[in-house]
Amino acid sequence: MSAIFKREFSAYFTSPVGYAVIAAFVFFSGIFLWVECLHVGASNMSPVFQSMFFIMLFVIPLVTMRLFAEDARQKTDQAFLTSPVSIAGIVLAKFFSAMVMLLLCLSVFIVEGVALSFMTTPDWSVIIANIFGLMLLGAAFSAIGIFISSLTESVIVAAIVSFAVNVFISLLDTISATVPVDFLKNIVSSLSFQSRFGHFALGLFSFSDVIFFASVACFFLFLTDRVIDRKRWA
Repeated sequence: MSAIFKREFSAYFTSPVGYAVIAAFVFFSGIFLWVECLHVGASNMSPVFQSMFFIMLFVIPLVTMRLFAEDARQKTDQAFLTSPVSIAGIVLAKFFSAMVMLLLCLSVFIVEGVALSFMTTPDWSVIIANIFGLMLLGAAFSAIGIFISSLTESVIVAAIVSFAVNVFISLLDTISATVPVDFLKNIVSSLSFQSRFGHFALGLFSFSDVIFFASVACFFLFLTDRVIDRKRWA
């Protein structure tokens, strides 16, 4: 499992993908920090993190698109499918490589919080809550992206479909407003990633939101496990 993790994580930096993802995170978070905090002298970074929700829609598919699709395209998936490592171990190793990549990106907010502290007094509880919220959001998006990557041999298709699914998820609040039946409206609204992440953006810690994002991640990792297991016996 550790060998697969090291292989996948190092692959981010043997191609432009890892550098592009980190650069995008630093660039957009820096712009949002300037506009929302530094330019106006505000100490509340919540608007920065709320804006970063939409950047995650684009960034996560870049992180996950190649994890299974590239192996399938190059036919190197047979190597790990016949290895003694369990399917669950393979899936988790790839998932953890994506999460460590995400954590590297999220570390920029610690630097920005320190930079902001030279001008004002930032609320570190809000910053930590938002980093944790983005990590959970990223875990859910990553699991979805890994599942989609396991369904195709095309890295581009995996990225586009993952992005489309993420955009659909981001529109659930808008969709729920058009549902005429209150029962169905509540169900759709409860599945909204944006609303649940919004609690973290305000510095609020909700156990139900933690369980929601963790459940989504576990569910799609389980689906990925089933897809890969079927390929092993195909």
